[in-house]
Amino acid sequence: VQLQASGGGLVQVGGSLRLSCSASERTDRTYLMGWFRQAPGKERELVATINWNGAGTYYADSVKGRFVSSNDNAKNTVYLQMNSLKPEDAAVYYCAAKSYDRPTFDYWGQGTQVTVSS
Repeated sequence: VQLQASGGGLVQVGGSLRLSCSASERTDRTYLMGWFRQAPGKERELVATINWNGAGTYYADSVKGRFVSSNDNAKNTVYLQMNSLKPEDAAVYYCAAKSYDRPTFDYWGQGTQVTVSS
């Protein structure tokens, strides 16, 4: 599966952005979708995951209550709605897919830059 992330940009502190991740094939029932981010000098971290049915979502503690992941299976697209953005949210955001029978995220999009200005 090929993934294409988009929607990054420059936003002020407290603002919102919605990231999109389009997949080249159906992801429902096959893949767990994830959002990761990597800031300069830091390790890549898992931000959120979402199952095909929208259930069982995971959020990192740092984004709980501010970020919401969702999916539109008809469009093979997952979203990450980011609200109340903070300077520490600035990073390159990646979407990824993990087959349910695999232990790791094997498919990655190209990343989209999120910059938060104070």
